[in-house]
Amino acid sequence: MKYLHLIWAALFRRKTRTILTLVSIIAAFLLFGLLDSVRVAFTAGNSVDGAGRLIVNSRMSMQQPLPESLGALFSTVPGVTEVASANWFGGVYQDPKNQVISFAVSPSYLDLYPELVIPADQRATWDHTRTGAIVGAALAKKYGWKIGDKIPLQSTIFPSKASGGNTWTFDITGIFHAKDEHSIGREQMLMFHWKYFDENNAFGSGTVHWYVVKVANPDHADAVAKAIDALSINSDHETKAQTEQAFQASFIKQLVNIGLIVMSIMGAVFFTLLLLTGNTMMQAVRERTSELAVLKTIGFSSRSVQAMVLAESVLMLLLGGIIGMVLVSAIAPRIGAASGGMIPVHGVSANTWLIGVALMLAIGVVVGWMPAWRAMRLNIVDALSGR
Repeated sequence: MKYLHLIWAALFRRKTRTILTLVSIIAAFLLFGLLDSVRVAFTAGNSVDGAGRLIVNSRMSMQQPLPESLGALFSTVPGVTEVASANWFGGVYQDPKNQVISFAVSPSYLDLYPELVIPADQRATWDHTRTGAIVGAALAKKYGWKIGDKIPLQSTIFPSKASGGNTWTFDITGIFHAKDEHSIGREQMLMFHWKYFDENNAFGSGTVHWYVVKVANPDHADAVAKAIDALSINSDHETKAQTEQAFQASFIKQLVNIGLIVMSIMGAVFFTLLLLTGNTMMQAVRERTSELAVLKTIGFSSRSVQAMVLAESVLMLLLGGIIGMVLVSAIAPRIGAASGGMIPVHGVSANTWLIGVALMLAIGVVVGWMPAWRAMRLNIVDALSGR
C-alpha cells in the first residue's frame, strides 16, 4: 500500500498509548491461542494409530455399564479384527488431590494401542500377575513408582470385597512409554486386569464401561459402527459406536465443557478489547482532526482518508494479534512438556491461526469503522477553524 508510511506514522503518533494498547491486544490473543490450543488438543484425535479404532459405550450414558458378554458378539461383526474392554476406576493415591487416571482392562486392551510401548518381559509378567498393574512413564516418575512396588489406590466409585473398603492394592509389573508426542498424555494412565476388578468389585460383576473395537479397514468404520449398534437395538443396553476422537471429546465434556469455557472467557476478553481499542482509535482520530483536514485540502479524497484510518485500526490489531499468536507457538509446547502430557498441547493448529487472523481483521474493522466514517465526513472548514 502506497500510504503505508503515513498509516504507520499515524499509528505511532502517541507511542506510549499505542504500545500499551498493543500489549493489551497481545495479551488477548495470547490467551485466545493458549485456550483454543487446549480445546483443540482435548477434542481432536491426533494419533494415526487410532484411525482404525472404534469406541462402543452405552447410548444412555458413558457411566452406564454394558454386559461383558457383548465383546464376543462384537467380534463376529464383519470388518472387526479385535475387541477389548475397559472400566473406569477413578483411583486416588494417598491424597484426594492425587487423582490417577486408572482403568480395569481386558488382556488384549494393550494390543489395540501400538503407540504404547512396553518391554516384552514386563508385558509377560503383567499378563501372569493377578494384581499386576502397568503404569505410564510420566505417572511413575510423578510418584516415584518402580517395578516391584506394591501401591494402594482408593477408588472413588468401587468398594473392594478384599479390603472391605475402597482401597485396592496393585503390584507394579511394567512401565510403558508413548511412541510419539501425540500419545504422550497416555503416559499418565494406570491399567490393571479387569478380571481382578470383576472378582473384587462389591458393586456387582460382569459389566464394562466401554469396548475398543479394531476395524480392519478404517474407510469402512462407519458401516461397522452401524452393524455393532444394530446388535443391541431395542434392548436395555443399546450401544453407541463412535470414533475414538468423538469418544475422547465426549469423555472430556463429562468432566468439563472446554468449548464453553473457552467461549465464555474469550467473549469477555474480546468485548473488553473492543471497548479498549475502540476508545483508542476514537481518541487518536479526534486528536488528528486538523491533520486529516489538511490531507483532504492537499487532494486526498474522503474515501482515501477513510481507508487510511480503517487500515490503521486493522494494522494495530494484526500487529498485536500476530505477536500474541507467535508467543503462543513458543509457549504452548513448553506447557505441554511441563504437564507431562496431561495437557496435550504441542503447538498452534492451522485452524486456530485462521480463527485468530479472522478475529484480528473483524475486530480491526469494527473498532475502526466509526472513526473512519467520521474522518470521511469531516468538513475541512470546520476542522481547520477548530469547530
